[in-house]
This record gives sequence, C-alpha cells and structure tokens, in this order.
Amino acid sequence: MFLVYILQSSKSGRFYIGHTEDLIKRILRHNHGQVVATKNKGPWEVVYKESYSTRSEAVRRELEIKSKKSRKYIEALINTQNY
Repeated sequence: MFLVYILQSSKSGRFYIGHTEDLIKRILRHNHGQVVATKNKGPWEVVYKESYSTRSEAVRRELEIKSKKSRKYIEALINTQNY
C-alpha cells in the first residue's frame, strides 16, 4: 500500500506533499532533517493522507495535488478528511 500525504510545518504553517510506502519512517526522516526539501523547516505533522494500491497511482495523485498550486485546495482536502 502506498500513501499520498500532506505535512504541515508547526513552525511556518507551510505544506509539503509527498508519497511513501512507510509513513512512519518517512515522517521521521522529515523531522530529523534527512529530506532536503523540508530540512530546517519543521517540525512536521501529518495533516492528510490517502491510500493507493500502486506507486504509480500514488505518484499520479501527488502530482495532481501539487499541480493545483493552491493553499485553499490543500486546506479543503484537509478539512474533508476524517482521521
């Protein structure tokens, strides 16, 4: 199973969108400064996730979310998710 996830920085409120097969391991990497795009910008918290059966589906969805380039779109996704 693959996940598309959205992280939010507790420091700046910025969002990061990605995909992974192991969300726990991935969030630890983000919060320990091992991901260049998020280094020194955290701590990060998972605020949204979606499950997919294949990596290609997850990548497609990640790119779709990123292509919107809209904070409002991301906030709407977050507000509609039930954890």
